[in-house]
Amino acid sequence: MHEKSAELIKKFLRYLEVQKGASAHTLRAYEGDLEAFFNLWKIEPKDVTLSEVRAFVASKITKGAKKSSVARELSSIRAFFKFLVRERYLEANPAKLVPLPKLEKKLPSYLTVDEAFGLVESPEGGNFKPVRDRAVLELLYSSGLRVSEVSTLDIDDLNFSEGLVKVRGKGKKERIVPVGGKALAAIKLYMNARYKVRAGTRKTKNPPARDTSTPLFINRLGGRLTERAVRRAVVENARKSLLGKRASPHTLRHTFASHLLQSGADLRVIQELLGHSSLSTTQRYTHLDLAHLMEVYDKANPLGDEE
Repeated sequence: MHEKSAELIKKFLRYLEVQKGASAHTLRAYEGDLEAFFNLWKIEPKDVTLSEVRAFVASKITKGAKKSSVARELSSIRAFFKFLVRERYLEANPAKLVPLPKLEKKLPSYLTVDEAFGLVESPEGGNFKPVRDRAVLELLYSSGLRVSEVSTLDIDDLNFSEGLVKVRGKGKKERIVPVGGKALAAIKLYMNARYKVRAGTRKTKNPPARDTSTPLFINRLGGRLTERAVRRAVVENARKSLLGKRASPHTLRHTFASHLLQSGADLRVIQELLGHSSLSTTQRYTHLDLAHLMEVYDKANPLGDEE
């Protein structure tokens, strides 16, 4: 990679982190996409033309890369050059006119009510891990939080008396979300186990790194629960309770939104609860709801399956 390219990529990532509040995961994705592009051409940004961007996209598609991956990489390249134009390093964005690959619109998967209940109730036992996992699963389903939002929660973010939680979403935007009674009860049980773990780690010779905040969900060593650990909790318990059907934290988020819509909740309310900046993102669930209604109709109507 050209030295100037590396320097400007670093500057761009810093901008995303400080000005846009991008997460560590987002920053790694941008960095990987840009490194792949500039490692291919080994030129500095001012020498990049429309031809290099087109050739990069074409090479990815020829090699069999998923359209979604190519679209993400092209979006990263576009954003980088847009930043350089904003910084007056370039006069024009060479990637602006390269079209994004057309993607198939996939409806988000979600669980039935019985499946959702089975999943959140699947952690068994009174030890720390199952009690914590039950609290995590209940909160994901109860409030529709992103995995990153669950991981970054502090104890002070949760208001037990009001049944509310303060969430830091994408771009560090804060919102207040209700927490259901079952989730609050599960979290209270977890809190008792949590304090025992915290007390035990203080006696060890190698305690976890100090956290200036007080994380809500912790691991066995007393450190903040990572996004990976939250995903693992969902995947492991889904394997036990869903008989082969896969689920992730995002599945529970989709399930939360779908069940609200099926119960008659307003789309704007769901948008606020999910923290979507655009209503068009939330509108995907109207298609899911229609699919659900047609399924119910086919099962309930004697003539539903006849043509």
